[in-house]
Amino acid sequence: MWVLAALMGTMTTRKTEQTPPTEERVEGQGGEKLSRAKGSSMNTSSKTSSTDTRKSANNVRKLRTERMMSKAELARRAGLSTLTIDRVEKCMPCRMDTKRKILEALGLTPQDRVAVFGEED
Repeated sequence: MWVLAALMGTMTTRKTEQTPPTEERVEGQGGEKLSRAKGSSMNTSSKTSSTDTRKSANNVRKLRTERMMSKAELARRAGLSTLTIDRVEKCMPCRMDTKRKILEALGLTPQDRVAVFGEED
């Protein structure tokens, strides 16, 4: 690979060495393909990390698309950012006020909350 480097105001080119891959492919107990750093051991007994946060599924994207509404349109009607709508559709946690605004923008009532966002913990 050729890299351009600036050296005291003049441009020079030099060839850089290619580094070997730092990962290797291994097969897990169930036949699934797994990656690991070369030389490291892999514990396949646990497939989820301890920091895994459970996300409850919601129907916001389904309801939005049924109404032929873009994320931008839903965000505008709800008074939220498109990033917030994207996060909610990816089942990330949000405030109750955000849920209320989305319900109203979709033309639903607060009683429809469980049908849209699922059960709360």
